[in-house]
Amino acid sequence: MNSKVEIHRLSSMKELHKMQEVEEAVWQMSPNPVHQTYTALNHGGVILGAFDGQEMVGFLYSFAGFDGSQAYLCSHMLGILPGYRKDGLGERMKLKQAEVAQELGYSMITWTFDPLESLNAYLNLHKLGATGAFYKKDHYGSMNDELNEGLPTDRIQIEWDIYMATPAPKITFDENKLMIDVTENGVPKANLDIFNPINDGWFVAVPDNFQSIKKKDINLAKEWRQKTREAFQLLFNNGFIANNFIRNHSKKHSYYYFTKK
Repeated sequence: MNSKVEIHRLSSMKELHKMQEVEEAVWQMSPNPVHQTYTALNHGGVILGAFDGQEMVGFLYSFAGFDGSQAYLCSHMLGILPGYRKDGLGERMKLKQAEVAQELGYSMITWTFDPLESLNAYLNLHKLGATGAFYKKDHYGSMNDELNEGLPTDRIQIEWDIYMATPAPKITFDENKLMIDVTENGVPKANLDIFNPINDGWFVAVPDNFQSIKKKDINLAKEWRQKTREAFQLLFNNGFIANNFIRNHSKKHSYYYFTKK
């Protein structure tokens, strides 16, 4: 973990302009307008910056939400420069976000992520102990940034109870409950006919490095999206939630773990 990187709340227009530079570097697209982010942070939002000395190397942008009965924090963007992504900084920023959210009176944080991005899934479900609560097909429509271009923008919506969440417990993998498997050639293989809504504890395989697959073979990437979508929709529609994620580097893929709500 890179302990020299410090994290603190952003408060000035100057800092928000620095955030725009990081946002452009991460997504290669126009950043959020400063007048919008400045308004959000002054009305219940939480915006964090990660700094290596004077240089901002990451940010986390979240704003206030309300569903008619409960106020919550909607975590919209987490962006970290490439050289800082594998030292635990993302986890540190989410934990800092939870700390600040509690100080402001929030009890829940929600956000969406691409279910085929295994690093994000591992952080959200395994390390933070959050829950994958809903599946959103092509949630944002067509996007032209480097990470999303050419594919439907399917998302899993996370719900993180920041008072109750603990790291997910260790579970035992069961190949007899594997709804999406992977062939020796790295092609997703659907086993949806084994699904029984009465049973508990289902697994769905996803690749360890989806962006690499996308760059090499866009048709294979589309096949991963379509087949996992069918499995995820079947599970979520039958009252299951994603509550853990198992990494398996030796096979170059990992597994979602689903249980009943």
